[in-house]
Amino acid sequence: MTVGATPPKGTLRDWIDARADAGGVAFTFPATGLDLGWADLRDQARALAAHLTGLGVQKGESIAILHPNGPGAVRALYAVLYGGFRATMVNLVAGQAAIAFALTHSEARFALVDSSAEGIFKSTKPAGMAAVALSETGTCALHPVSPSDDALLMYTSGTTGTPKGVIHTQESLLAGGWTTALAHGLTPADRGFCVLPIYHINGLCVTVMGALVSGGSLAMVPKFSASQFWGQVDASGATWFSVVPTIISHLLHGAVDVPDGAKARLRFGRSASAPLSPDVQSAFEHRFGVPIIETMGLTETAAQILSNPLPPGVRKIGSPGVAFGNDVAIRALSGETLGPDQDGEIVVKGPNVMAGYLKNPDATAGTFTEDGWLRTGDLGRMDRDGYIFVTGRLKELIIKGGENIAPREIDDALYAHPDVVEAAAFAVPCTSYGERVEAAVKLNEASQTSSAVLMDQCRRQLGAFKAPDQIHILDDLPKGPSGKIQRRLLAEKYARQPQQSLP
Repeated sequence: MTVGATPPKGTLRDWIDARADAGGVAFTFPATGLDLGWADLRDQARALAAHLTGLGVQKGESIAILHPNGPGAVRALYAVLYGGFRATMVNLVAGQAAIAFALTHSEARFALVDSSAEGIFKSTKPAGMAAVALSETGTCALHPVSPSDDALLMYTSGTTGTPKGVIHTQESLLAGGWTTALAHGLTPADRGFCVLPIYHINGLCVTVMGALVSGGSLAMVPKFSASQFWGQVDASGATWFSVVPTIISHLLHGAVDVPDGAKARLRFGRSASAPLSPDVQSAFEHRFGVPIIETMGLTETAAQILSNPLPPGVRKIGSPGVAFGNDVAIRALSGETLGPDQDGEIVVKGPNVMAGYLKNPDATAGTFTEDGWLRTGDLGRMDRDGYIFVTGRLKELIIKGGENIAPREIDDALYAHPDVVEAAAFAVPCTSYGERVEAAVKLNEASQTSSAVLMDQCRRQLGAFKAPDQIHILDDLPKGPSGKIQRRLLAEKYARQPQQSLP
């Protein structure tokens, strides 16, 4: 089975079997030195899947997985997928309320729980839910599986309210790995570097599913470390990596340089989950000599919908690229498709789009247009070459005096300062304009830059109306499991009695 111009056929079980029959290393874990071969992974997955089947777990039934990145997480995920069950990936840093909601809402009766997560599992699990050891084996015949069967349940981060459970099928999950492999030309010779948690859609679909579909291998570490990142990439033999903008910024401001061997071997680094500042991207590539491919994806689309082409293809700095493996368009809120360079909502249609939200038909209906396009909630425009430029989120727009201000404009102005490691603009109530602009930043450790200096820079680049009225310098900005900065939490933190915007 190879990456082709059309979406993958068959089921996850078919693809796992094909990789096992071909042999070779599936995963390597630099933290422990362990290698896990495709054949051993398949055999372990099949044995645990048979045990779960013997427990009476039905095809498509949710099984909760509470594991940090590591061999246990991989074995748990592949066992659930191989058995035809619905892998319910639990975000271990979401907090007790969100974890309890996911465990209850998913209606899972069984969970695969790492020893490090036993405490949170016991305090959040609903009555009757039981943990199953990864070492369990069985001999029951497995359920027959079809491409349209449920395979994944992943909860959104809940940045705008109650988390929604996104359902992906066998075929849409495979398609998520295929869009990545297609855009980046992944082959069996490639080894990805997985530093993002696989309970997030980027880590799971881009790296894990991307390796399954391409036939390549994956190096996986428990979590990101700026001081160890380049050494781990070098030692693991990785040819590409997938990270988020905050990681790129932290590496740029770090003291460690990429070893020559790793620099020669790396084909590209990949950025997703949030817009990447053009200044940060340019500075990173100048310092490290590793091309960064900016992309865009959603939980609802099994990750990637857009990507810039690999060099020597045209990469447009500031754009997450063009569509690969799905169709993307710009539509007005009234529904009509817009032409080049017109601002509207980004919509997508393709084999990687979710089946819907679990037990939430109203939200599902509201997310799809009448003719079947998924509404992303992201605002942007498409140029005449098909490249998308994201201008903001519908729900994050700052509406000051009736004028829409995209937070990204302010973010980019702040990232243009060489001392800014993290930045996020947000709205707070204001008596004179309805909303006013504020921002929060993290500076590098040696910085002596003040808020006043940053505000002056924003006024010069954006004008007084769009520039922040206040900039908060913090030790860290709140982030979700993928490293994406959470504007909502900043807005809530600094919300106060409405006050007048500064002149």
